[in-house]
Parts: sequence; structure tokens; C-alpha cells
Amino acid sequence: MQDMLEMRWHGRAGQGIVTAAAVLAQVISKKGKYVQANPEFGAEKRGAPVIAFNRISSEPIRLHSRVRTPRIVLVADPTLIGVVDICEGTEEDAIIIVNTPKAPTEIREKTGIKGRKIYTLDASKISNEELGRPIPNMPMLGALMKITDMYEVDDLASAITELLKKRFSPKVVEGNINAIRRAFEEVIEG
Repeated sequence: MQDMLEMRWHGRAGQGIVTAAAVLAQVISKKGKYVQANPEFGAEKRGAPVIAFNRISSEPIRLHSRVRTPRIVLVADPTLIGVVDICEGTEEDAIIIVNTPKAPTEIREKTGIKGRKIYTLDASKISNEELGRPIPNMPMLGALMKITDMYEVDDLASAITELLKKRFSPKVVEGNINAIRRAFEEVIEG
């Protein structure tokens, strides 16, 4: 399927990447797209490496396996760089988004990544300042939306508000929306 966009999320248990993949699927499905969100983990404890996947298409998705050739890779925990191959299966034009205070050029130098577009943002800092907890999932989602132009920030904020207000207090919803808005502004391309 040519128009299918495949993504892989890397993080650690407790960072919310499984939730981010699921929220992305719910938000994008409202635009009339077909979407999948699949986690891959066992009985991991908080802090163990976790992977999640998304597929987005304008046609029904019949594939139900692990994403092997992602066009976008999101890394919620920079300590996983070097522990897992974040570029596995990616093409030279892939996009890599890393949660780090470092500049994209520093990540490129540290990893030796050739080609690929690298973006960075300090999603943990944003989350800590907006929510009081370093859970980078929503800022990472905000950066993804900015980079891919899937949603405008106000439309994304409305969709996320609708999803989160059923489960969280208004303060938590507002903190997440603020984190998403900041990520739109603070993500850096390198």
C-alpha cells in the first residue's frame, strides 16, 4: 500500500508511548483515515524498553504485524540510543524525532546517523513543567503533528481535549494541551 505511513515509537515503560500511539490513532481516525496502534511489550516493569507502532492509510489496513520499515521513528528516551537500533528498517529519507535537550546535530554526531531528518525537543522538560511529571508522550505527539502537518495545533488541542476530558481532571487536560502547544514551538530540525 503506497500511501500507508508507518511509525515506530521507542520508549520505556511509564513514558506513555503506548498511550501516545493509541491517542494518535483516535485523533487521526476522526479525519476519515484508517489507523492502527499496536504496542509490543511483555510483562515489563517501569523503565523497561517498550515499542509501539502506528499505521495510517486512506485505505483499509490489512497488515497486522510489527512495522518493519517505518518512515517516522519517535524516541521518547534518548538513553535507548545505542541500546536499540533506532534506525532499523528506515530509509535515507526517514524522520527521527528524539526527546533530548541536545541539538539534532549532536544526536547525528553521537549516533553516526547518515541521511534521515533528525528533530529534537526536550519533551521531558516540557512535560515536567506543564504537568509536574516527566512523561514525554504528549509533547512527542505535538512535535510529530508539527513536523508532518497532520493537524493544526488548535485542531489537535480540541481533539486531544475531547479524548482526555473523559479520563482526566481539567488541570491534567490543560497541562497536556500546553505541552502539545509548546512542542509545536520548540521542536528543532537538524
